[in-house]
Amino acid sequence: MSQVQRRLITYCTNIHPGENWAETFAALREHIPLVKADFSPDTLFPLGLRLSQQAAAELDGDANPRFADWLSENGCYVPTINAFPYGTFHNSRVKEQVYLPDWRSSKRVDYTCRVARLLSSWLPEGMTGSISTVPVGFKAHLTPADLPLVRANIVAVLDELAAIRQQTGREIILALEPEPACYIESSADFCEFVDTLSLPSELSGFLGICLDTCHLAVQFEEPVEVIARLKGAGIRIAKVQASSALAVIDPAPQLLERFREPCYLHQVVIRRADGSMERYDDLPDALDRHRREPGDEWRCHFHLPLFFAGDGAIGTTRPFLEGLLPQLPGDTLLEVETYTWDVLPPELRQGPVTAAIVRELQWLEARIDAAYRCP
Repeated sequence: MSQVQRRLITYCTNIHPGENWAETFAALREHIPLVKADFSPDTLFPLGLRLSQQAAAELDGDANPRFADWLSENGCYVPTINAFPYGTFHNSRVKEQVYLPDWRSSKRVDYTCRVARLLSSWLPEGMTGSISTVPVGFKAHLTPADLPLVRANIVAVLDELAAIRQQTGREIILALEPEPACYIESSADFCEFVDTLSLPSELSGFLGICLDTCHLAVQFEEPVEVIARLKGAGIRIAKVQASSALAVIDPAPQLLERFREPCYLHQVVIRRADGSMERYDDLPDALDRHRREPGDEWRCHFHLPLFFAGDGAIGTTRPFLEGLLPQLPGDTLLEVETYTWDVLPPELRQGPVTAAIVRELQWLEARIDAAYRCP
């Protein structure tokens, strides 16, 4: 079997609207068989499952074994769960509320522990699982005085993960996901935060990073430096969310207006010609307040399809992902995450969503093939 075939490639089901378990399961039954038939008809397909707090709570009892049976019948398994958005994630204003409850709250602890127990019941034997989560919280919501409580809550979850491994043999990593405008924005922030936690050695291996390539590219990070930094700090890469952001130099305001939408937070980092950076919590803030100068490079946290290379007027941060792939260990889980399908400009949203998902997965597989020079 070639190295390409051994790579774990999936997509995050947060692209499909659904907050309770009935809605979530209906979306899985509608889309997953179609995606699998096109992308991996002869091999097992990993699910990057998104579960809200409500959906996770409703999976107690008979719903869990029924879902496990469905996974088996459809040639699927679950190696990772997106437990970042606690509540509603589609069709309403999400913005900075997506980080709440953050890691100051016992609700975040209870939700994450519940998801961990569910994942342990689905995770194939011998495979390390992961749960992606909030990078502590939205920066504006937090103060240094909150950090002792944050640490205590994270330790409580790591204790649960240690207990799960002891009881079931399943290893699961809690994967904090750096994101612009959050307490942990960059790979350097992540390393500093882990150092500040001073975790006991028996727990430190249960904490890792969910490396979202859109987020780090918006921060103008460099792939080789990111991997070297994480390796030097002994940080586990629990999974990579393969994603691409909006990037453009000297944009006319009307060019970016088509990406102004009311649901999600689209943080912006602007690098001026002199190398200085300006940061805005959302695209409307940048459009309304930034004083434009020649040479400004805008990067915006608006997830664009991986197969979209730009249209001449706008570009993407896809080169960050392409530069990262050769740096990754061969067993890294790659999870396509383009949850913005319903709010993309119409010209970028052509055809059914399942076809777009397959196209992204195929694009990623081809790039892995090229990165590793596999036959």
